[in-house]
Amino acid sequence: MTFSKERPFLLVGAGKMGGAMLSGWMADGIDPASILVLDPFLSAEVSNLLTKHGIRHVTDVPEEMTAGIVLVAIKPQMMDEVLPSLAPVIDQETLVLSVAAGTPVSKFQSAFGDIPVARCMPNTPAMVKRGITAVFPNQKVSEEQKSTVTRLLTAVGKVVWLTSEDQIDLVTGVSGSGPAYVFYLAEALREAGKAAGLPDALADELAIATVCGAGELMHQSGEDPAILRQNVTSPNGTTAAALDILMASGGLQPVMTDAVAAAVKRARELAG
Repeated sequence: MTFSKERPFLLVGAGKMGGAMLSGWMADGIDPASILVLDPFLSAEVSNLLTKHGIRHVTDVPEEMTAGIVLVAIKPQMMDEVLPSLAPVIDQETLVLSVAAGTPVSKFQSAFGDIPVARCMPNTPAMVKRGITAVFPNQKVSEEQKSTVTRLLTAVGKVVWLTSEDQIDLVTGVSGSGPAYVFYLAEALREAGKAAGLPDALADELAIATVCGAGELMHQSGEDPAILRQNVTSPNGTTAAALDILMASGGLQPVMTDAVAAAVKRARELAG
């Protein structure tokens, strides 16, 4: 591992994503003595997690300490304020990880010099250890550091490595923002059920259970989604009638393509 009690893993920001990762690391057996959390505003849930595992916590950047890894899990608009304060704990061997959208590697190199930096794009299912995180490393990131990152991020889901930083914006449009699309699908299915005549509570229960169950079936089966769709579609049946609408030329696919393109465009705008 590229961090230790003497050169700790410094988690900067323990909000929903940082807290979810921290929970995953504890479940994965990461030594809590090697982790230091920097956050002046902890939630009760994260505070209890720190107490339970004896994880160290500070509200200001510690003096006379050098970190092995620094994970920056703060909002992009806080970068200009926070990054300069982190410089004293970073040296040429420190790996900086970022889960902040719209913040390029060059931003961290400007703040800390020519050091190992990896941009990560996780998604919110990491909170239930079913996320997927895409990672782009700069050339300074060693194979040992990549192995450490893989282990850390696998604790909250799958990990994929990118070959160019430009791909981060594309990932943002698909998996980074993607959970919201699925949540909206559940909302839309619920409203369609209500419009068809179901009681509100029943439509809600059916829609949520269907989306969750279909996702789990896809996960466990490992089948291509198209195959799973075909498996439940009888010729001239009820599912086929619905898919005739969803798969029409003006149906779901062109809308989803436009939605992802809009997310990618916005991600590029935020990155400047």
